[in-house]
Amino acid sequence: MPNQKPISHTILILFLSQILLINVAQVTSKSTIEPCTNSDSCNALLSYTLYTDLKVSEVASLFQIDPISLLTANAIDISYPDVEHHILPSRLFLKIPITCSCVDGIRKSVSTHYKTRPSDSLSSIADSVNGGLVSADQLREANSITDPTVLDVGQNLVVPLPCTCFNGTDNSLPAIYLSYVVKQDDSLAAIAASYFTTLTDLMNVNALGSTAIADGDILAIPIPACASNFPRYAADYGLLVPNGSYAITAGHCVQCSCGPRNLNLYCMPASLAVSCSSMQCKNSNLMLGNVTVKQTGGGCNVSSCNCDGIANGSIITTLSPSLQPRCPGLQEFPDLIAPPTTVTRESTFAPAPAPQSDGSGLTTPKSSVLPSTGLLPGFSPANGPISGIASGASAACSLVNPLPATLVSALLLLFVKLMHPAAL
Repeated sequence: MPNQKPISHTILILFLSQILLINVAQVTSKSTIEPCTNSDSCNALLSYTLYTDLKVSEVASLFQIDPISLLTANAIDISYPDVEHHILPSRLFLKIPITCSCVDGIRKSVSTHYKTRPSDSLSSIADSVNGGLVSADQLREANSITDPTVLDVGQNLVVPLPCTCFNGTDNSLPAIYLSYVVKQDDSLAAIAASYFTTLTDLMNVNALGSTAIADGDILAIPIPACASNFPRYAADYGLLVPNGSYAITAGHCVQCSCGPRNLNLYCMPASLAVSCSSMQCKNSNLMLGNVTVKQTGGGCNVSSCNCDGIANGSIITTLSPSLQPRCPGLQEFPDLIAPPTTVTRESTFAPAPAPQSDGSGLTTPKSSVLPSTGLLPGFSPANGPISGIASGASAACSLVNPLPATLVSALLLLFVKLMHPAAL
């Protein structure tokens, strides 16, 4: 009889082959992409966890953004002395405000550049410095790098960052989208709860066929926002401010806030205002943000001095009289937090913090202002994504944790030896 392998030998071969096939199937993490055909851009956010202690100005420099916009996006009080040089602690979660553009037919941000340092590698730049928002392969492709093992010190790299716009809406309500990097212990349900949205909405926005997500996936999360009605000729046309935060515009002259209990944008002179154009409404003694109320038999006469953006260096103000059923109460503002100095374990491993009161001073928005959807999973919402997963990896594959490369190599060598006994 010809030589036969023992049954245990055959079973081991089948087991090893299955492991190798699974690891071949595990390619890359999933990421939502949004096709685009124009040059329009939008405001977007990135989830980012500090890999080391960094000054506010250093984080801003890393992403080429205004330090003040970084602070306001995270509801951090900018009135603290020398706040731009405040040192933020390692492992602190931040929302990074960026401009999302249309590049090569898809939404992304390519305004961020990184100068390589000694001991840098594409993997360390992607996974550590940029917090998993970009992959080593994306860096290599975006910068036409032929040999990823050789990086010149001081080399200027384009960092393509993921972002989405979806017309600035979610279920026809104003929204700004956060590109969220999934952590190892995250679940889609926990992320949805953290951002006061629904599983259905997250699945629709990200074109997910199931609730399966994996470490390193990048989800587009809609955050309800206050939308401006600034005219197209305004330099800050299309301003969106996420609920629970605020923004500085018009050359640091105007501060616009959103929430906590409604989605009506409220603008007033900023504390940083130094040399600004007039912010007084014409034919009125009201300044920007001022409101007068007068109770009458037919309701409440309300007059407000509103901001309409900035154009040609001038702040545009409009006097808006209206008759309302009842007089409004005092204007409420998002609670500001002091510049963080420590990070708790909970905030390190939990999903990205939403504008929810957790002792940090952030205010909880009412869930009624957040959009919900009755669409079935797999169907895109109005103005939602029309494509699926950027990497093409299936939800089933994304659940598999790949083995270390060294172990895979050892298993492959053992597999070859078992298939060819002469090699032993």
